[in-house]
Amino acid sequence: MNPRLSLYPLRVWCVVLLSFMLAATVLADVEEDFNSPTPILLSERGSTRALAIKAEDWNGTIPKTGDPEAFTPGAKSRVMFFVTNLALLDGEGANAFRIYLEDSSGRLFRFNVEDLQPVTRDNAVYAVIVSLYDQTGYHGQPQPLGDHLVRLTWRGLTSNRVRLGLGKLGGDIKDDAKAIPTSYPLSKKTRAQVEEAVMTEYVIGLKYQGDRTRFMEQASFGPTPALNDRIRRLGIRTWLAMQLEATTPSTAYPNLPLMNISFSAPTSSGGCSGAAGTCVRDNYSMYLLQNWLFYDAFYGENQLLHRTSWALSQVWVTAYPEVQQPSHMLQYQKILDQHSFGNYRKLMQDMTLNPAMGRYLDMLGSTRNNPNENYARELMQLFTTGLFMLNQDGTVQTDGLGNPLPTYTQDTVNNFTEIFTGWQLCQQAAPTCPNPTSNSAIPNYTDPMLLVQSLHNTTTKTLLSYPGAQNVNIPADQNGITDLNQALDNIFYHPNVGPFVSKLLIQHLVTSDPTPAYVSRVTAVFNNDGLGMRGNMKAVVKAILLDPEARGDVKTDPTYGKLREPVQLMTNVLRQFGVRSAPGVDLSDGVVNPQAALMAQSVYQSPTVFNYYPADYIVPGTTLHGPEFGILNTGTSIVRANFLNTIVFNTIPISGTAPMGTSIDLTGLQALAAADPTCNLLVDELNSKMLHGTMSAQTRSTVLTATTAVSSANTLARARQALYLVATSSQYQVQR
Repeated sequence: MNPRLSLYPLRVWCVVLLSFMLAATVLADVEEDFNSPTPILLSERGSTRALAIKAEDWNGTIPKTGDPEAFTPGAKSRVMFFVTNLALLDGEGANAFRIYLEDSSGRLFRFNVEDLQPVTRDNAVYAVIVSLYDQTGYHGQPQPLGDHLVRLTWRGLTSNRVRLGLGKLGGDIKDDAKAIPTSYPLSKKTRAQVEEAVMTEYVIGLKYQGDRTRFMEQASFGPTPALNDRIRRLGIRTWLAMQLEATTPSTAYPNLPLMNISFSAPTSSGGCSGAAGTCVRDNYSMYLLQNWLFYDAFYGENQLLHRTSWALSQVWVTAYPEVQQPSHMLQYQKILDQHSFGNYRKLMQDMTLNPAMGRYLDMLGSTRNNPNENYARELMQLFTTGLFMLNQDGTVQTDGLGNPLPTYTQDTVNNFTEIFTGWQLCQQAAPTCPNPTSNSAIPNYTDPMLLVQSLHNTTTKTLLSYPGAQNVNIPADQNGITDLNQALDNIFYHPNVGPFVSKLLIQHLVTSDPTPAYVSRVTAVFNNDGLGMRGNMKAVVKAILLDPEARGDVKTDPTYGKLREPVQLMTNVLRQFGVRSAPGVDLSDGVVNPQAALMAQSVYQSPTVFNYYPADYIVPGTTLHGPEFGILNTGTSIVRANFLNTIVFNTIPISGTAPMGTSIDLTGLQALAAADPTCNLLVDELNSKMLHGTMSAQTRSTVLTATTAVSSANTLARARQALYLVATSSQYQVQR
């Protein structure tokens, strides 16, 4: 028998089976359970007082309940709590947890979790060792004494709260409304009651919907009904895998002519004869690129690529007016897009030689006789290693006195400055410069900068030194290209790069104050993607978005999440409600950057190389990292509300600069308002769409009362009222 004929039926059946499998994938919902359990702090028997002992008194077992004691706060005071209902990953330890204490006046104190030890053989209970030293110094207030309420947080989830006495027992603080004793062993009923008590603040929505909505906010410029339906049918992992194969944004880059320009003043009209208004606007401002960025954010299919590129643009900053022409900035944008799912080392290479970056940080024109240290300094401080030595989990290494260890010195900066000398615009004929200009007065910002060896410093250089360091000592008389490659390798393999870059991307995509454990897991992937590759951005982005600290239907930790930066606040609302032109019959033109600029985030116009807001910004009076809060003040808070008022109750109108204008589609919400005069359906829909199904009971009551106060005959006004109140609420402004 012909073996090929005998295999034919098998091939047919394989094709048929594959077809059925694909059909099933398309037709069936793929619900993925990424939920972690709620941690539970143990209490004394019959009491809500914490089961806690002095750490030095522990004998390795769960202590018996007895007379409660008060603990003395201080750097040397170490207390042991006991927690259950965990499902730890291999290697997950103390740096995955945080302990918060609240006093009777509502002040919050964060203490350091020093160690985590299993107590029972089946890992049902863990001992948590905590140093009773508050990192804020009690906000400059007198040390509080008496009972505090203690919570433990893990993966964006909070435990129940139990009592702990500091200095003395008792006081005015009250237990949480549904607090119950949680002595060990816990019954199934008690576990369920604790989980219900922790969730009691929220009006919980459909299972999996909350996580899917959160994922869309993290991995795109905001949810849409179509995207929600697609991810529901494909599953998060499949959609993510498909997105990671994208190579360019969905929308074609704008056609930007390369024109003559003088960098002497930001208002230069260069090649615009007579300084014609649209010519200057289109060629000497970021107008066209800004519109493109928002348009692709609104409608592009390759959302994750563009979202990651936007995050990287806030790490590798260049900005107008130092870079005046959009055609010059476009090449920088293309590098971000090209390497968002590429390798970080290649991103370092191409960005170093990008003319826009060269102009912005003065590497362009830095010579052996006139060196400039700007790029050398910022490459380390902001783009790769940071100022201080880091552990893999992103925490700062210190000396014996608690002082942070510097990553480099001024001498290191000086040596790197010599590396980056001799690079000029590529103005030679092809093939040396693929895009030369016929007029030497027109600079070439399309091709990478070109080395002029005679302008390069060829002396010996000493670079970063660390265990296993590459290319610490650069010999004299080398070609500048060799110097550059060796120097970038020296930086790339520094142990700081993984945690530094990983934490920045987590902050931009998921949460502003990630636990060190989260940073450590992503750093491990940055250092080795599983196939021996370092800096694989595709693997890093996947690790960030699938981490258990990112996933889950509900995040109950009050400190979890991030303030929606202006660009994302705008795109999240606009995409969620069918962004379109002002008349509502076409697509928006993307001309919305003027509104973002009023909120202190004008695209491509960061005020400094440190981005719109500093990555290490701490919310005043707390220990909470919240970079986006760096541009939230009285003025911008009002502007945020004004933007939402404009887009909900009106439109961004057609004008000379906005030929189509922008509006949203509220017909769906209006239909719900018409179908249910009580407005419960309307508010529930907004809870699901905008708040991951976790609207607080108080917020729901407030919105419902204000919405039903509007005449039931005016269903559009009711829809607008409800949407505006939810969008301006703190629950929505902070993406959780």
